[in-house]
Amino acid sequence: GKIGNEAMKMFIDMLSAQGDQVGIVAYTDKIQREKALLEIQSSEDKESLKGFIDQLDRGAYTDVSVGVKEAMQILDDGADPGHEPMIILLADGNNDFDDNSGRTQAQSDADMQKAVKEANDSGVPVYTIGLNADGKLNKEALAKIADQTGGKSFSTDSADDLPQILSEIFASHLDLNVVPVDSFTADGSYQNVKISVPNANVLEANISIMSAQPVEAKLVDPSGKAIAIPSDNVLLSKSKSYSLIKLLKPSEGDWTLQVKGVNRDKIDINLIFNYDLSLAMDPLASTAYSKGDEVPFNSYLVSGGQKLEDQAQYSNMKAVLLVKDLDTGKSEEIPMDNAGDHFEGTYKIADEHDYEIKVRAEEESFFRETDAVAITAKEGAAGQTNPVKPADEAGKPFPMVPVIAGVIGLAVLLAAAYYVLRLLKQANRGFVGQLVIEIRDENTGDKTSPQYKKLSAFKGKLLLHQLLQLAP
Repeated sequence: GKIGNEAMKMFIDMLSAQGDQVGIVAYTDKIQREKALLEIQSSEDKESLKGFIDQLDRGAYTDVSVGVKEAMQILDDGADPGHEPMIILLADGNNDFDDNSGRTQAQSDADMQKAVKEANDSGVPVYTIGLNADGKLNKEALAKIADQTGGKSFSTDSADDLPQILSEIFASHLDLNVVPVDSFTADGSYQNVKISVPNANVLEANISIMSAQPVEAKLVDPSGKAIAIPSDNVLLSKSKSYSLIKLLKPSEGDWTLQVKGVNRDKIDINLIFNYDLSLAMDPLASTAYSKGDEVPFNSYLVSGGQKLEDQAQYSNMKAVLLVKDLDTGKSEEIPMDNAGDHFEGTYKIADEHDYEIKVRAEEESFFRETDAVAITAKEGAAGQTNPVKPADEAGKPFPMVPVIAGVIGLAVLLAAAYYVLRLLKQANRGFVGQLVIEIRDENTGDKTSPQYKKLSAFKGKLLLHQLLQLAP
């Protein structure tokens, strides 16, 4: 349980300094405690959430489907259409029911299947982390959940692996690459670690320092100036097993992180950058072609809704056309030319088939993909304009929007939604968010399951019993 708690707290620290939404549901074989989605505005908000996690205890029973089902309920009730939700499930994959409840594995499986189908239908990937604390890990059950929803599955029996796993999940959903930083053995003095910020488009650099012993850190910017930790553009989060340093809009170049650990203590460092960059594709003249036609593609980076003119950003990047033949299921990659401020490529239609094509551009610390476009070369297909939209107008925002559901051992669900694009908030927008209603019987202490009501639905007068769907 404690390993999972540390993992969830670290993930909260990785989230953006402002704009994320995080909710927490604690459950065993039923919901125990819950925090509705909270928009993070400051480091104090994160500390409040992490304090809530520290108060959660391991329960006597487990029903993992309860947690996943509730995560989807939170998303259905509170997620914004402009977000890209995700679920992270930490568990051993096993259930343990209360004999007196009458709950069966078949009922739990049915609820899980329904929740997983809803997640898949809604485009919500579930990333699973199997915690093999007692050697009873049900790896197959967790892998199945991830596979069915387009997520990824991980497993570990050591807290040491969690930072790397969390980094990979965080990077995967943000279309980033984890930048490896060498581990080292502390010698009791300050040791230098190079942190290279590759370009001026980095929004945040997350540096996680893992150690079971106390660690001290100093920071020197590329100009050689010492930067205080924490300070205006350097945030520091600490826990029992990690320190996380977040650099906000760091200047390009080689930073020096000086780390002082206890002699002979092994220290692991992970690095993840976050970017305000997406990849767009020029609309095609038509979606209908003939066998042998050469179809030209142009693609470019977008930042802040505008085409990126920074040629330095393009200089270390490579791009490919990802072509999938929808008739045969086969895929191929075709290299594109780097034209300085965009990428150019051509696909020669091989057969009278339907195709799905997108562009992927990559460098060491991140990658981006355009939305896929569909074209056809089948006989009789009518020419039509392709409704491709630039990435800044498409439904998918630049980075991610996680909704994280973490089941810790037997007990915890964490749900988060990460706001990527901060649209203008206007006074006439009305109520936003949701009301969570829970009824407790003062005589027995029994509580109903939470009900969620969108505040935007409240207009005029209403009666409480009607709102609660109860008799007066």
